[in-house]
Amino acid sequence: MSNNSNRLNQRERISKLLPNYNCGICGYARCDEFADALIKKHSPIEDCRFLLQELFNENRTNLEKLLKAENILPEEVKIVGLLDKYEADFILNSLPEEHSCRETLFPFTKEELSIGDIIKYRPLGCPIIHFAEILEENHGLIVVHIIGPCHRIDENAEFDFKDIGVCMVGGFEGIIEGKLPAVGETVRFLPGHCMMQKVHSGVVVQLIGKRAIIEGIDLKVWAPPIKGER
Repeated sequence: MSNNSNRLNQRERISKLLPNYNCGICGYARCDEFADALIKKHSPIEDCRFLLQELFNENRTNLEKLLKAENILPEEVKIVGLLDKYEADFILNSLPEEHSCRETLFPFTKEELSIGDIIKYRPLGCPIIHFAEILEENHGLIVVHIIGPCHRIDENAEFDFKDIGVCMVGGFEGIIEGKLPAVGETVRFLPGHCMMQKVHSGVVVQLIGKRAIIEGIDLKVWAPPIKGER
């Protein structure tokens, strides 16, 4: 089979897995043109916004398998936690222009907390002290992003913070780097800012494009470590 025939065959198989709305959002006028761009590695799958919707989960999965089989997409690199060597499904990175994933905390303190406060706390089950800024407060729950100690603490600096002791982490919000899960799926993920590089688990409750909210957070991961890593 000639190279031209092979490319036409590839384009046809790829096009069948695309939404074929010819919407132009990806930067190409038609889906078959986007298929050519995928073959030439000029565009990532994520440029098709519809493939990020739950309705097209099966299409996206099958398209990824096809592109890997055709050596158009590289095989995924395993994401492994540094501390306990568990494998994660994906990394959860910060929202644009924020320092870390957002965390929803259940503070046990009776101290009044407000948006903009800097707090010092230790997540339940984690040995590391965190410093964070409160972004939202709602009926006792607070949403924060981490600002230390990695790049917040300076022994010579003076700053005000509230020490609120132990907190329970109820949820994370951030941008997924890696394969997208389905809403309702239990996942293992690595928060991009985690100082221990420890894999967490939780349930995906909301997914908009690559922006995910994961709740029911647990530091215990019910899966065996990667073979040969321990």
